[in-house]
Amino acid sequence: MAETPSSSDSRARGGPASRAPGRGRVAGWAVSHARCLLESLGRLHRRWLASLLTVGVIGIALALPGGLYVLVKNLDTLSSSWHQSVRISLYLKQDILADEGQHLADELADEAGISATRFIPADEGLRQFKQASSFDAALDALGSNPLPGVIEVTPEAELPAAAVGQLVDRLGDRDEVDHAALDQAWLRRLTAILDLISRGAWVIGALLSAAVVFIVGNTIRLDIENRRQEIEVMKLLGASNAFIRRPFLYSGAWYGLLGASMALVVLGCCYLALGGPLATLTASYDGGLGLRGLDFSEGCLLLAIGIALGWLGCAITVNRRLTAIEPR
Repeated sequence: MAETPSSSDSRARGGPASRAPGRGRVAGWAVSHARCLLESLGRLHRRWLASLLTVGVIGIALALPGGLYVLVKNLDTLSSSWHQSVRISLYLKQDILADEGQHLADELADEAGISATRFIPADEGLRQFKQASSFDAALDALGSNPLPGVIEVTPEAELPAAAVGQLVDRLGDRDEVDHAALDQAWLRRLTAILDLISRGAWVIGALLSAAVVFIVGNTIRLDIENRRQEIEVMKLLGASNAFIRRPFLYSGAWYGLLGASMALVVLGCCYLALGGPLATLTASYDGGLGLRGLDFSEGCLLLAIGIALGWLGCAITVNRRLTAIEPR
């Protein structure tokens, strides 16, 4: 008859008897953290007025850089549409025939950095100029067409402003081109303004993030002082700093999460408040302009940032204050 394996053999081979204590420790760790998580939320609920004020301040502090981010994102979209409207005008030499101008336009359309080209013959250019001006009689008195053929070049939309300037210089150096024109001043100003707003958003975001850390840290510091006697008793009973620190860390995370949620609510209210004027502005652009808010992933990122800032502010304060509290 076959022998029945003993329990010691089962533990030696890593059987259920050896795995059960490991699973029990993990379950106990999870239960302990879940209890601290809920208890810290309960403490915030019991002091709901003070917690609400703290959450409101954190929400406003996070909403400001969030609103600047939305502004920069929409300005980038608007600048992309403006980049698509950039046109480089190549004024050809007078001896270039219409067939040669059309062949040059087709050749340029295949070059890097160019999205499209359009050749305007001299006769068509003169006709358009007559329609847009009141110099019909003066132009007829000239006898000959003084206007050259023109090639309108549309750069690629994602081409940077500096690359557009280099493209203008390169096209102007061709033998068939007499002059290449592009008003680059407004493009440089637009790029500089967008860079300034983007850099300002990062700076303000960093400053307000530091403010959130200080707000949470100060709130937790007051909570620690209010529970000083309780902490001293826990240390007398042998509780470690890690055990005492845990509920405070979860409180900081709750402050950050609730503050970030408040920031999303503030941004949503601002979006609704701007809905009417935005609809009027969009109608004037034939629907080509629209305000885009935070999408789902960006909203989740804001929540994660709020939790991280709350946790950081609490950790800095708790680690310093607990070491200073010793039983008397």
